[in-house]
Amino acid sequence: MYAKTMPQAGRLSTRQKRTFAAIGVLVIVLLGGLAIWGTFSPDRYGASGHGCVNVTMPSATGGATLHYCGAQARTFCKQSYLRHDQVSLKARPQCVDAGLGPSANPAAGS
Repeated sequence: MYAKTMPQAGRLSTRQKRTFAAIGVLVIVLLGGLAIWGTFSPDRYGASGHGCVNVTMPSATGGATLHYCGAQARTFCKQSYLRHDQVSLKARPQCVDAGLGPSANPAAGS
């Protein structure tokens, strides 16, 4: 009802139009930047390799990623070949992909 009694109340000034246009452009640029970043950014927890091990395990909340690099990865892989639980069995192929599989020399594993 206010717009009927005050005809100018429903119209935007030139300054307001520019402000809304600038905000709209900023939102579009922000969303476009996020889309580009999401598309091309590397996945740190993607595949195992280069001395890092990533194992995705089912859990109560849907899934959990075990991520180890360096000395922790070597220890994790060594333990996965000594055990026979679900985590160890799923970790073995990832350890091989990371270059941390069992050594060719059986005496070295002792």
